[in-house]
Amino acid sequence: MSTQYGVKVAACELPFSTISSNTMGGVGGTCVIRGCVPKKLLVYASHFATDFKDAEGFGWTIPEAPTFSWEKLIANKNKELDRLHGIYGSILSNNNVETIIGKGSIVDANTVDVDGTQYKCKNILIATGGRAFVPDLPGKELVITSDEALDLPRLPKKIAIVGAGYIALEFACIFKQLGSEVHVFYRQPKLLRGFDDEVRTFLAEQLAAKGINLHPSTTPVSTEKVDGGLKFTYSEGDMVVDEVMFATGRKPNTHGLGLDKAGVELLPSGAIKVDDFSQTNVPSIYAVGDVTDRINLTPVALMEGMALSQTLFAGGEPVSVDHRNVAAAVFTQPQVATVGMTEEEAADQCGDVDVYTSSFRPMKGTISGNEERCLMKILVDVASEKVVGVHIVGGDAAEIMQGVAIAVKMGATKKQFDQCIGIHPTGAEELVTMRSVTRKIRK
Repeated sequence: MSTQYGVKVAACELPFSTISSNTMGGVGGTCVIRGCVPKKLLVYASHFATDFKDAEGFGWTIPEAPTFSWEKLIANKNKELDRLHGIYGSILSNNNVETIIGKGSIVDANTVDVDGTQYKCKNILIATGGRAFVPDLPGKELVITSDEALDLPRLPKKIAIVGAGYIALEFACIFKQLGSEVHVFYRQPKLLRGFDDEVRTFLAEQLAAKGINLHPSTTPVSTEKVDGGLKFTYSEGDMVVDEVMFATGRKPNTHGLGLDKAGVELLPSGAIKVDDFSQTNVPSIYAVGDVTDRINLTPVALMEGMALSQTLFAGGEPVSVDHRNVAAAVFTQPQVATVGMTEEEAADQCGDVDVYTSSFRPMKGTISGNEERCLMKILVDVASEKVVGVHIVGGDAAEIMQGVAIAVKMGATKKQFDQCIGIHPTGAEELVTMRSVTRKIRK
């Protein structure tokens, strides 16, 4: 985008690899190579297990039990990543961006060193993202993270997953659907910390019903090699599994960037401290995305980058990103999608809140025999009548939420939701037909 303003731009990136390290990365970054994109491909693959079962209720007969090849899936996934990596490289070159492959570090406010060659520049943008974090526990060298989970040579028959956020739960569903025995361990009483409490409870019920073994209020202790696999010890006991996966968070990727040489200020979390316009305390150095630990989602990083480009080169007023009402999705099965406040946040910030909820079994499940249920929830600020939060657990939740997020971002009221005529028969129409308040929260 910056080259469109006539600016000379160079991008420094590590050599391509599906697994990140201090020396390997690749054009496209985490999302394209070892994050959102390959994860979603595995989600698609895993969902066929349910589709095959559902088909029988709709009159289809499958003569033989379908067979699955993890090796073929991973090979095809990596082939697609190679294609995407090439496309992103072409996008850079087609937009006159010079790509410099190597390890970059900052020398001073206007100098970057790449493997011994120094480049002078007016502005420096840091967009190095985050890296998976594994706690310092005995046997940590034996465990995998999401990077390795996307590239395993074989499907584990039994896996222990530590964590209860997006990544842990998405992989729990992937592995379970593909035939693994899955155990999820997490410190908190509930999964998905930071999400709406009702959503957290509902999702846990759905995952348990699918056969995912949830172990709340447990802490990991150690991992060790034993005959037959890995012995994973936790606060309540131990078990032998094929793989132990830690999905206990990500940390800003600032290792070896030379930030101290330039005097760039960091937050206690290790993230780069920036203002509303993504500028650090060093005027010529900027940072966007997960390395700033604001909202760690790819579309947010893209928006921050575009805003910065406009601020620096468009010649108008500085542009900041509005980080309010950012929609998000968790690609579990069923999916979770959300925008705006949780019920707990609404009660705290708005005071008087009307809560509308609906839980139902989708039409597709009625003759397929699929017991999966859907939850839809709308939060309304009584004083302004605005919809301040929408939450969905169910099939296609993410696709539905993208449209709903526009309405919430624009400040739509519950009355305007009610005036919208639904599309029938769909699950989404429930969002515009909920008329009765489930509960009222008052100061």
